[in-house]
Amino acid sequence: MYGYDQTAGPQQQQYAPPQQPMNGGYGHQQPLYPEPSPPSLADAVRAFTTGQMTAEDFQQIFATSKVYCPRGDNPGFLALHNTQQPVIPMFTTLKELRRYAGKESKYFVITGAEVLDLLPTGYGFVLDMEGEHRIVFDAKAVEEMVDFAMRRMYG
Repeated sequence: MYGYDQTAGPQQQQYAPPQQPMNGGYGHQQPLYPEPSPPSLADAVRAFTTGQMTAEDFQQIFATSKVYCPRGDNPGFLALHNTQQPVIPMFTTLKELRRYAGKESKYFVITGAEVLDLLPTGYGFVLDMEGEHRIVFDAKAVEEMVDFAMRRMYG
């Protein structure tokens, strides 16, 4: 019921607060059918590597997703230098990280956007190195991702 209590007599009418909470205080009720949640980063990696997702869609999901990074005793990324270019191993889930680095491994969690902001120049990264849908972004691909993010942010 919204408005006045209609069960009270004419002299006893009282205001009754809305029964349904308002969304954000702007007077809009919750939608009848909520928006579907975006795919997880693991789902996005799978879709991107199999050609079912565009690079732009993948990057949008990557930017807001949690990324699990193994760490050593010092702050910062751990890099692999036994590759053509140095790469940073990163993982879409803690389970994937544990598969690669073991149950007792140290790690930190950041967003994909923070990865792009903090990754040293000249480094790439590999997502889910031991996973079925491993994906490697070399240093040039990382630069392109940063450029794309800047264009989206600043036009």
